[in-house]
Amino acid sequence: MANYLIIGASSGIGLALSNLLLSEGHSVWGTYHQHPLEAHSNLTPIALNVQEPTSGWESALPDVLDGVAYCPGSIKLLPFGRIQAADFINDYSLQVLGAIRVLQTVFTRLKKSTHPAVVLFSTVAVQTGMPFHSLVATHKGAVEGLTRALAAEWAPSIRVNALAPSLTNTPLAAGLLNTEEKQQAAAQRHPLKRIALATDMARSAYFLLTPESSFITGQILPVDGGLSSIR
Repeated sequence: MANYLIIGASSGIGLALSNLLLSEGHSVWGTYHQHPLEAHSNLTPIALNVQEPTSGWESALPDVLDGVAYCPGSIKLLPFGRIQAADFINDYSLQVLGAIRVLQTVFTRLKKSTHPAVVLFSTVAVQTGMPFHSLVATHKGAVEGLTRALAAEWAPSIRVNALAPSLTNTPLAAGLLNTEEKQQAAAQRHPLKRIALATDMARSAYFLLTPESSFITGQILPVDGGLSSIR
């Protein structure tokens, strides 16, 4: 069994991924910020604000980490002219700098594993231009660049990949899916005619974190119901 760190384990995809790993017998260290995690067998909760991390949070981690998933994100869909510079800075701090801080902190622990992997999260809106997504796509585009750069730099010892989901039914997307009409409209935009669930993303992230994907690195995996490639 392996040791995994899930950043943002208290909600949405991070919670679903943590539960999946735990169900398979792995040990999970899960961070939370606003929604505390309940400790149970094989899960160690860690309080962490990735935008203003306190020193020493990593002392709760094991000496060896086999995988890290960075799940925090935000969804702000606004006309480009209404976005303030502070919006770009805040989102960059959360989605890019937060991931950088975590990965720099745990690098030596990953290096000690025999099959380490990192999973980051992008969005379908990076490779498929969508109106009102400039804020989201800008920062997730940086995540995709970071994914490929680290995959090259950390090969052959550490694999680094990212998922590029479409809209997923999680608390983060609640404002976009808070009516039946919105849910149906979102579902119809996908060739598979449904909205993704957190468990859909968790299974894909699990695949990339574990040795099941041992010959995959530097990839951005679309998990979007066909939205980015077929009509």
